[in-house]
Order: sequence, then structure tokens, then C-alpha cells
Amino acid sequence: MKRYLYPAIVVISLMLGALSVNALHQKAQAQSIGWNTFRFPSSKIDLMLRYMQQAYVDPVDLDSLTDEVMVDIVQKLDPHSAYIPKKDLELVNSELGASFSGIGVQFSIQNDTVSIVSVISGGPSEGVGVLAGDKIVQVNDTTFTGKGINNERVMRTLRGEKGTEVKLGILRSGEPEILTFTVTRGDIPVHSVDAAFMVDKKTGFVRVNKFAEKTYDEFIAALASLREKGATQYIIDLRENSGGYMEQAIRMANEFLSKGDMIVYSEGRSYPKYEARANGLGRFNKTLVVVLIDEFSASASEIFAGAMQDNDRGTIVGRRSFGKGLVQQQIPFDDGSAIRLTVARYYTPSGRCIQKPYEMGKGEDYMKDMLDRYDKGEFFTKDSIHLKDTTRYYTKQGRVVYGGGGIMPDVFVGRDTTLNSVWYNRVVNRAYTYQFAYQYTDRHRKELSRIKTWQEMEKYLNRQNWIPEFVSFCKQKGVDPVEADIEKSKPLYTRLVNAYIVRNILGDDGFFQLFERDDEVTREAIRQINQTNK
Repeated sequence: MKRYLYPAIVVISLMLGALSVNALHQKAQAQSIGWNTFRFPSSKIDLMLRYMQQAYVDPVDLDSLTDEVMVDIVQKLDPHSAYIPKKDLELVNSELGASFSGIGVQFSIQNDTVSIVSVISGGPSEGVGVLAGDKIVQVNDTTFTGKGINNERVMRTLRGEKGTEVKLGILRSGEPEILTFTVTRGDIPVHSVDAAFMVDKKTGFVRVNKFAEKTYDEFIAALASLREKGATQYIIDLRENSGGYMEQAIRMANEFLSKGDMIVYSEGRSYPKYEARANGLGRFNKTLVVVLIDEFSASASEIFAGAMQDNDRGTIVGRRSFGKGLVQQQIPFDDGSAIRLTVARYYTPSGRCIQKPYEMGKGEDYMKDMLDRYDKGEFFTKDSIHLKDTTRYYTKQGRVVYGGGGIMPDVFVGRDTTLNSVWYNRVVNRAYTYQFAYQYTDRHRKELSRIKTWQEMEKYLNRQNWIPEFVSFCKQKGVDPVEADIEKSKPLYTRLVNAYIVRNILGDDGFFQLFERDDEVTREAIRQINQTNK
């Protein structure tokens, strides 16, 4: 279970978690590998498709059939290679791009209806008067509610070519009739840094959610803004960051390392060895740093954490990372589809490959690894962790580290279960905390919007005694109240619901400042970095 849920976002959709090289490096590697010079003889698959097209008794949708065959073939490889049909490619690429074209809202699907969580400042929707709390019930004069509404459909519908129009039918609180707004799609930036704030007088906290085209630029801007506020040391939060472009992780790590320090290297059967070393121009190479990771930190997150750990440059705090050490390269086809093919493995500076074990063609078993780790108690106690690779690798200062299954933190912090209960886990896993917070915000938006800081809003919410209302909401959803559990877990769901309400009004920065204040991993990180700085 993740620590919290995000709203579905039109600005940013979910990550694939694939590790890709950046465009320039990809082009250079493609030239050296010689993709364009590969010549393959006609295969049985080619012949079969031709026969079916020419001789089968009924007409055949060959494009659809080919896509299905391609998916099946690539699934026989490693768990991270993937075939991307033309219809999905734009959406997939936009996840790591600098921007995409859309209407500029964050949304959540509540009761089969698209509810707008927030409107992007300066975006197309704000310009025509769409408001947070509005509900989209029609698109281009067609009903847009019901069981068929899901995140993917909403994103495909609201995104589109820049300059094109989409007509929205909006239900707004206090308005008896549907309001109509015509929105002209425009460029919507994709942000990688969720939040950057001070956790004490000298410690800056930066949360990075992925490694996209502009992540390095956002990251440096965040560090600089915190330094102006007095930060002399930093906590870099990569928890639940599933990765992205290798080059962005390399540029970020370079800021903290000395000239010549190895950051990462990669090589494959037809992929020339590629080494990335620090150039000595890093602006924070003497600054104390702690990196937070967890079981959902993967790929480029592990490159950054591995570089910090192997160079003895920063303390890694949290839980063992995902264990993805494979490099994918995206190769386009003439029909607009593409394949993301694993072409190499990457290695941390000490020489370890942190890729967890897998069997070719057994992607389902591979993904069950996370459940197995949970069942074995790994998320709770360090002693339950058993890495497959027992080879010893050594950091710059001679500390022993291991590969073959993710980055092991220097300081392990297990999940705290002392306040957990069956009732709490049920309401969180079913997202009722998030749903209730949105509905509460929607009902009290006017008074909540007058509050300008997360501290003031938390105090206000704690005076409102919304807990009986929340318990009743969960009961209506099918989770009967258990008084002992409700009392035991009160600090957990109070914190979570309050944080969601803060996000709905004040955005991510307020959300993370409230949420991280009581987070056990963040608290340990603060303790570690202040202890080092004594």
C-alpha cells in the first residue's frame, strides 16, 4: 500500500516506470548499434499475416491483429520491454515530456462523475472560468458520466492538439442548470518536483516524482530557492518515484559529486559501454544530503541513490528500492507505434547491477515480487530482507554494499504498524479517505478558500469534528464502524484527510508540508542529517 493516493491528473498521467535514455544519447546509441542497418529475412509471422490478409475467408482487421501479436511477442522478453500501439504512444510519451496539449485541470472520478480538483493557474480552463469543484457531465454535447468513465478515457477526451476546442457541460454548486464552457486546448507543463520547503531552519526538503525532460531544471530551481531561505543541507525524497530518463538522474547526481566520480555505467550485447562521470562543476558537492527511497523507487531513482551511496556522498534512508537495472530504448515504427526494448543493464559506481531476478516471459511472477516482499515482512523489519546476489561490492570509502535486488538503505525505517487497524486499512485501500476529503472540500469550499496557509487550515479542520461524518461516509460505502479501530487509528486518518483537504485548496506544497511533518522516514532523515552536521 502506498502512503497516499493522488488524484487522477489531466496534467500528468501515470508513469510506466521504464528507464529511457535522453533523445541525444538515444540517437547516438541508435547510430552505434545500427538500428537502421538491421535487415531481417521475412519471418513466418510476416508470411502468416500476408496469407490471412489475402486468403482468409472473411475480412481481417490486420492492424489490430498485428498489435495483439506484437504485444504477445514482446511479453516473452523481460518485464520492462513493451510494445506501444499508435493509439497509446502520444499518451505514453507525454508522461516524460516537458508539456502536452490539454485543458489544464486536475480531476478525480467520484461516483462515475469527473470532478475537477484544481485548475492550473494560467491554463486554458482558468481562462474561460472553469472552477475547482466543477463537475464535467457533458463533452461536446454528449453525456460524459456513468460506469464507462475512467482515467484513461477522460485523459484521451480532454487532451488533444493545441488550438483545438472542446465544449464542456459543467455542473456547479448553487447553479440549477448545466453551464457551458468552450475551452481551447493549450500547452500544459509537466512538473516533476511536487514540493520544495524547509523542514527546519537549515534543512530543505525536495520531493521529485519522476525523471522527465525538465526534471533537472526544476530540481536545481528548487534547491536554489531553498538555499535563499537558508538551507545548508537537503533531503531528496524519491519515494514512489518510478524513474524516467537516465540523463536527468545523471545531471542531478553530478551536482553533488566531485570531478571524476562515477555516476553510473551501462552496457549490453549490442550496446557500447557508456560511462557517466561527474564533471566537477556541481554546485552542491560539499553540501550534506540525505536521499529517501522505498519499495516503489525504481530505475532512475536507483541510479541517483546508488551514485550517492557508492560514492559515500549521502545517507540513504527508507526501505529497499524496487530493483530495476535495465535500460530501455524506444524504437519507432513507420505506422506510429513503437517498441521499448531492453538494450542494456546499468551498474552503480561500485559495479553492482541492482536488477532483481526475473524469468523471461514471466512478467506476472515478476510483479508479484512486491507482494512476496510484503508477506515476508520486509517492509517492517530489516532482518527479513534476503538479497539474491551475495557478492560484496565496496563503496568509495570501503563500505560493503550488495546488488541483485534494489538499493538497500544505509538506515532502514520500517512501516510503523502501531496505529494500524483492520478498519483503517480497509478505508484507505478503498480510497475512502481521499473521496471523503474531496466531498468535504466541495461542501465547504467557500470557507476553506479564505484560509491561506496549511497550518491555519489544519487548526481549522481540527476544530470541525468531521470524524463522525467520515465514519458515516465509510459505513455508507460498506465499511462498518469498529469503535476500537476508529480510536486507535485516529492520528493516521486525521492526518491523511486533513492533508488531502489542504491539497484540494492550497496544492501539493501545503499537502507535503503537513504530511511529511509526522512521517517516520522524514523524521529519521532529519535526525540523520542534523546528527551528521553537529
